[in-house]
Amino acid sequence: MKPSSAPEATFPWQQGWRYGLMGLPLAFVALPLYVLLPNHYARTFGVPLAALGVVLLGARLFDALIDPLIGRWSDRLFNRSADTVLRWAAIAAILLGAGFALLFFPPVRELQALLIWVTAVLALTYAAFSALAVMHQSWGARLGGDEVKRSRVVAWREGLGLAGVVLASISPLALGLPATVALFFVALLGGWLAWRSAAVPPRHRPLDRVVNSRGEPLPVSLTWPFTRPGFRGLLAVFMVNGIASAIPATLLLFFVQDRLQVDASWEPLFLGSYFLSAALAIPLWLRLVPKLGLARTWGLGMLLSVTVFMFAASLGAGDSLAFLAVCTLSGAALGTDLALPSALLAGTIAHNGDRGHAEGAYFGWWNFATKLNLALAAGVALPTLAALGYEPGTRDPAALQTLSLAYCALPCVLKLLATALLYLNLVRKTP
Repeated sequence: MKPSSAPEATFPWQQGWRYGLMGLPLAFVALPLYVLLPNHYARTFGVPLAALGVVLLGARLFDALIDPLIGRWSDRLFNRSADTVLRWAAIAAILLGAGFALLFFPPVRELQALLIWVTAVLALTYAAFSALAVMHQSWGARLGGDEVKRSRVVAWREGLGLAGVVLASISPLALGLPATVALFFVALLGGWLAWRSAAVPPRHRPLDRVVNSRGEPLPVSLTWPFTRPGFRGLLAVFMVNGIASAIPATLLLFFVQDRLQVDASWEPLFLGSYFLSAALAIPLWLRLVPKLGLARTWGLGMLLSVTVFMFAASLGAGDSLAFLAVCTLSGAALGTDLALPSALLAGTIAHNGDRGHAEGAYFGWWNFATKLNLALAAGVALPTLAALGYEPGTRDPAALQTLSLAYCALPCVLKLLATALLYLNLVRKTP
């Protein structure tokens, strides 16, 4: 491999797609694993939902907990060379592709053997996915640059990731599972080959010890990113905002089916408009970054989301067109959540003096927080709704009002809290 060097302040589109293309298969694989797999095992193989739920919960907890460990391992690979990272990325991609295929086409059918199989292969698949994702994210953060460049790096990765989500939502129905697996293999190979020719981060001397804000030496450990106040502040914003976004994602189908009571044929249109709007909005948000900065632009996206969901709270049965507008505008707001927080994290790493030394450690905890947000959203919203009297399929006005409050009002409160934290931790400290 003969890598090219990335200019510090620019990131041309030729380098953008080469780096970002791996985001497509990484996003592609996530939707089938989280949405299709449970239904596939329940309907095709007759696995009881209770047993399947235990397996999936355990696998997802394992997935979240190993991310910080994978992050530290990723840093050690970067300390060797970019070629070492790419070799291990190739191994992770092979394991991810194999795990994906083996999950949907298991060689066993007996219930106990099937449960053991899906548990083991899920652990392998999640580990390979996390390793590949952390290495890819760390590579982008190590490219450095100003706010504009960092936002472009993340935007290419997340924009192509949205293309992967759209493909993953269409291909199982349009092409079938075997063709979907084949398409995923092609996407993985193309992503790795493009990444191999992408701009390579500059080399830094391996760091064995770090210092805290008072200049006191600290041993490098799994938790040392938390010694950085900037990271703690940004992570707090990221988690509160992430839970605010995850709650409506968890409750979307309940809201559509029970509150709006629209035909099921509208559901793909709602989802498609949401993700398409996010992809189209990213370049528009990036134009604001040179004028407003990353933090202020992200805050503007949060406020747009709050405005949209306040309107959504007024919707009722039959308001399908109005909700389509909600999906379109909230998707546009999602563009900031996808493109800007990771760019802010890259800037925080550089500001702390940790660039080129510990991106894996930071992104390991970052991904842990992402997965924890999804778990908390489901673990809090669904039991709370049940406790307040909502049941799927109900037409009781009080229960439906509770659903609207959970889907619309609670995310607004959390988004406003995230906006306040963003102002206190980032905007107020930025000139």
